Amino acid sequence: MIFLWYPKCSTCIKAKKWLDEHNIKYILRDIVKDNPSKDELREWILKSGLDINKFFNTSGILYREMGLKEKIKSMSFDEKLDLLSSDGKLIKRPLIVSNLIIPGFKDYERMI
Repeated sequence: MIFLWYPKCSTCIKAKKWLDEHNIKYILRDIVKDNPSKDELREWILKSGLDINKFFNTSGILYREMGLKEKIKSMSFDEKLDLLSSDGKLIKRPLIVSNLIIPGFKDYERMI
């Protein structure tokens, strides 16, 4: 399992703590320093079965500064992938990649 996180994110810290408490093994990856590639994101999003918009960090500063709330409505799937792969802070985090793909951490209990 890959656990993509941003070390300054309180939700990511809580998620990491939860994984550790449940002895769930993972490979830790900083989502900003080692941003997922377009190919990785394409694979994960398609595997998840979720709409690509679920992978955007809509509460993030960068998302708001770029005015993406309205812009992404008219963007193609590939344009959205380009955007997500351009900066890890645009991706909803933490991002769990295993047999399940979980953007955010509200569905973490599905893992056990």
